[in-house]
Amino acid sequence: MNAHEIDYEIIGSEMQCVEIQLDQGESVVAEAGSFMMMDQDIRMETIFGDGSHSGGGLIGKMIGAGKRLLTGEGLFMTVFTNTGYNRQGVTFASPYPGKIIPLDLQMLGGKIICQKDSFLCAAKGIAIGIEFQRRLGTGFFGGEGFIMQKIEGDGLAFVHSGGLVLEKDLAPGEVLRLDTGCLVAMTAGIDYNIEFVKGIKSALFGGEGLFFATLRGPGKVWVQSLPFSRLADRVLFAARYSSRKDEGSVLGGLGNLFDGK
Repeated sequence: MNAHEIDYEIIGSEMQCVEIQLDQGESVVAEAGSFMMMDQDIRMETIFGDGSHSGGGLIGKMIGAGKRLLTGEGLFMTVFTNTGYNRQGVTFASPYPGKIIPLDLQMLGGKIICQKDSFLCAAKGIAIGIEFQRRLGTGFFGGEGFIMQKIEGDGLAFVHSGGLVLEKDLAPGEVLRLDTGCLVAMTAGIDYNIEFVKGIKSALFGGEGLFFATLRGPGKVWVQSLPFSRLADRVLFAARYSSRKDEGSVLGGLGNLFDGK
């Protein structure tokens, strides 16, 4: 194996974190801002790219960092290494309510394609790159644009989703249609396309958008019940139409009973 072998435990239900146990010399690479806590012998180092050394030298690091910019991520990632003699732990937390999905790339064909902001952490040696959508409609209307995130290697990687996550196994030729924002990840054998909602009434008044994501097997698909964009839209809507002018009134919260709040 090229990637480091790591052990893990996912803790929690709605707001999850993943605790990774590292033997001496083992490392895990993570997104900036996902760190939660670590034991005393864990050393933290900021690097360009993903630390997979796939390109070699400064040019390779710059290419890796450039790929991360295209997927909407920062230039830097953080590597956590066990410098002690005993097993040490480091914990990472998901940024919003949902589930953390462990992916054993060795068992999944060595490659996973996921939405741009879903990667959380992985064993050092895993390559995090970009996957271009070749179909014009998929790029414009797929919810993720022309660029998605690609995770390659033979070790463990972790992605996070919003709300509940469902894992679907698609047989050859089997089709699954879903909201474009509900796709978390898929194996490389899945054919990903965009389909227009049939029927003018459904398209205009159905409230579900004009397009489906159409996934054709064979392969595995991970689907989330609450995309972060949907959650953010509801929060912004509530903030826009809620009023704070009655907070200092004599009735206080009782007054909300009379205006429907």
